[in-house]
Amino acid sequence: MPYQADLYYQAYHANDRARKPLVLIHGAGGDHLSWPSQIRRLSGYRVYTPDLPGHGKSRGHGLQRIPAYGERINNWLNELEFPDIFLGGHSMGGAIALWTAIHHPERVKGLILIGSGASLPVNLSLIEELASPQGFPTAVDNICRWSFSPKTEPRLIDEVRKQMLNNRPSVLGGDFRACDAYDLSEQLDQVKAPTLILVGEEDKMTPMRFAEGLREGIRDAELQVIPGAGHMAPLEQPGKTADLIREFLEKVPRH
Repeated sequence: MPYQADLYYQAYHANDRARKPLVLIHGAGGDHLSWPSQIRRLSGYRVYTPDLPGHGKSRGHGLQRIPAYGERINNWLNELEFPDIFLGGHSMGGAIALWTAIHHPERVKGLILIGSGASLPVNLSLIEELASPQGFPTAVDNICRWSFSPKTEPRLIDEVRKQMLNNRPSVLGGDFRACDAYDLSEQLDQVKAPTLILVGEEDKMTPMRFAEGLREGIRDAELQVIPGAGHMAPLEQPGKTADLIREFLEKVPRH
């Protein structure tokens, strides 16, 4: 199993140096499998999907702050010796990707933000529920209920619920505290990379106003709405999400 800088990751076509590397960061309480195969195996690219610290198969504990996660990802990229990458993230992963694009601009040649925002406020009662062993399952149920379009197959929702319940409560609760403490609203003009913003048409967790705030703050950012999807757009509409990512990347200069 591949580990680098104590992070587990999957890699698609890792040995094909002619392909530009695309790194995708999962959201709160997720892991590399939060990215469906259509995106993990995006044709034409070397695709890397790491598990954040304390998540999935990665060692250690959740870091509870977006900058701390960003620095761990940057250290991991250093060990992989990537001079520059395309970088994407979903929800909290989008916050980490955005932070990286601002603080390590030389590294990010294209930025993809899915179901994310410049800030990600969280209801205090949800954070309190996540911190309680008794309240944790109820909090996960609520997160899953808010995260999907009503048209989503119950089987998919149940799979995500089971995956979230496998997290230590301290990890998932720490992720939501990290989101609540994060705010890059005043730094969006520092993003230099071409940027794609994707939002599910029925996203209740990070609704349209979050995506529009990113588009207004990031110069020349492109915003695309994914029909029939909620907050978990990559899982709900994997083919459409993959197509939009590929179309965007094909427009970004490679040098």
